[in-house]
Amino acid sequence: MTASLHIVCPLCGGINRVPNDKLLHQPKCGKCSQTLFGHAPQELNAGNFQKVTRRNDIPVVVDFWAPWCGPCKAMAPAYEQAANELEPRVRLAKLNTEEEPTIGSGLAIRGIPTLIVFAGGKEIARQSGAMPQGEIVRWVESVL
Repeated sequence: MTASLHIVCPLCGGINRVPNDKLLHQPKCGKCSQTLFGHAPQELNAGNFQKVTRRNDIPVVVDFWAPWCGPCKAMAPAYEQAANELEPRVRLAKLNTEEEPTIGSGLAIRGIPTLIVFAGGKEIARQSGAMPQGEIVRWVESVL
């Protein structure tokens, strides 16, 4: 029997059981039929943050950012490129701290951009400051 992973759909929030050997073959959501990995960071908010960080069996990297933050805007294209390289082994997501200040303050986010790696709902690593795409990928791979 093939082992499987639970993957939260970035569009509808459905939880999908994906066999490990199918992860690299564009798996689709059983609820909405959309591709589970779009190679772009998933937008998080108060309604889906806990579900995405706790229910995915793959690590989730969250970029805590704000629209007024110059380094955040400068890093955004590099973060999207990193998603192309890291998915489906890792889910990349973004949380706008301006719209969701409670989540940022609850995690003691002191500066942005800040990247946090969650595994099993727990923070396992944190890095503050803008990084180029290659550095984002190396850092994520080094902590996993």
